[in-house]
Amino acid sequence: MDLHFAGHNLSSDHLVELFEGIDGSDVCVNVISKSGTTTEPALAFRLVRQWLLAKYGPREAARRIVVTTDREKGALKQWADAEGYRAFVIPDDVGGRFSVLSPVGLLPLAAGGVDIRELIEGARAEEARLLATSALGKNPAARYAAIRHGLHQRGKVLEILATFHPAFHYIQEWWKQLAGESEGKQGRGLFPASVEYTTDLHSLGQWVQEGPRNVFETFLRLDAPGRRVEIPTLQNDPDGLNYLAGQTLDHVNDQAFLGTRAAHLEGGVPNMTITVPHRTPASLGALFYFFEIAVALTGYLLEVNPFDQPGVELYKKNMFRLLGKP
Repeated sequence: MDLHFAGHNLSSDHLVELFEGIDGSDVCVNVISKSGTTTEPALAFRLVRQWLLAKYGPREAARRIVVTTDREKGALKQWADAEGYRAFVIPDDVGGRFSVLSPVGLLPLAAGGVDIRELIEGARAEEARLLATSALGKNPAARYAAIRHGLHQRGKVLEILATFHPAFHYIQEWWKQLAGESEGKQGRGLFPASVEYTTDLHSLGQWVQEGPRNVFETFLRLDAPGRRVEIPTLQNDPDGLNYLAGQTLDHVNDQAFLGTRAAHLEGGVPNMTITVPHRTPASLGALFYFFEIAVALTGYLLEVNPFDQPGVELYKKNMFRLLGKP
């Protein structure tokens, strides 16, 4: 299935363009909310449900709506019971940013064609590896957390998660929420940012190379991409790149990574590398679990609770006051 997202912003343009883009398609909807009252997904569901009702009618629309919500309580759970929507459960003790290995993440992944059994097995294998020892030499999540904390204590306030493969884009977006919401409390915590090289070497590379030295980089590297593209030879070598003929595009990409890593270190930006072995569901599951453990450990090193987000509530209070919420 093609996956489209709504309820992560409040943009009319985005939603209208989404409806226009899927108008000729066969559509099912998964609405994810523990309470059912979070403003963005709740408003989006109102509008998406209205669109579904107009397209399919009440009975067929109800069959095409699946909710992922609390086991027993909340507005969405009550709505699902009343309308007969099929429901999956968000575990009581799992917060939103840590929920990717629950039905919150697994149902969309399965719909998108990912083998979620293999993904979970990858996460379980990583769990076994990381819980076997806390020794930094054998536990990469503990080592990553310790290095991040040590660099933060030395005045590095911004961590850049840098990749050379666009398949990591949404993992970077998830990581920013995971790290920012878990660690940014009581005046503490690294600011999580992300870049996609080589594209961003032409836009942000100058800042990273010679800007403020309060930053470090974590490279997220894919060791074995799934496809191979070989560079052809051109007659007369018009672009001067025949010296690369016969090499793969990923070989060039890897040399760009090595060159960037060395240049940024020389420019005063400490860095480390997390290597993902394959582009497989098992590797993805392991990566999810790795980051969740590492960020939780970093929170404890900072002496903050990595599983709450009290600061998020203030903007909501101001927004509800401005909207006149009773």
